[in-house]
Amino acid sequence: MPVSVHSLFEIGDIPADARLPTEHGDFRIRIFHEDETGFDHVALVLGDMSGPDPVLVRVHSECLTGDAFGSLRCDCGAQLDSALRQIQGVGWGCLVYLRQEGRGIGLHAKIQAYNLQDRGADTIEANLMLGHPIDARDYKIASEMLEAVGIDTVCLLTNNPDKIKQLMKHGINVVERMPLVAGVGIDNMEYLVTKVEKMGHKISDDALNGN
Repeated sequence: MPVSVHSLFEIGDIPADARLPTEHGDFRIRIFHEDETGFDHVALVLGDMSGPDPVLVRVHSECLTGDAFGSLRCDCGAQLDSALRQIQGVGWGCLVYLRQEGRGIGLHAKIQAYNLQDRGADTIEANLMLGHPIDARDYKIASEMLEAVGIDTVCLLTNNPDKIKQLMKHGINVVERMPLVAGVGIDNMEYLVTKVEKMGHKISDDALNGN
């Protein structure tokens, strides 16, 4: 079966692969196109992926409100920053940035869900009230991207057991999980507790309490 994403490195004479200096290090950015959705996804790679240890990897789903605007309703922006800092700290790793806004329901529906949350629904109830699944994300895309940049064994920065399960199903060997707790505050506490209690996310009580 053909893969669902292909590297723009292979299209045309000029590859979509370039140096990207950031405050978190000198990364390379490589773009992958998903035919089914038309989205372009990103792999940010730091260092050499051929080392003996599992590669530190973060698979991060797009969150415009958190990543770009600094929203405190979620922990996404803080997680993105923390993941890049941790990759910089070890000197090598990869951040996969997927265009799966709002756990895959899109920006428009995500803000509608926020409206329902303002009226008292939790993040799961709001999605269901709108006729969407609790979590519509598909990590097959991420597994293909990781394989394309030479990664098959990873230490995954995540609190989400479903992400691990999906990546392993699609051939990525997740040998270690590293918690990623950042940006916990009064505005997202209920959201995080809901993810722990109803979605099985692994966030300790101490982390939620800031300890």
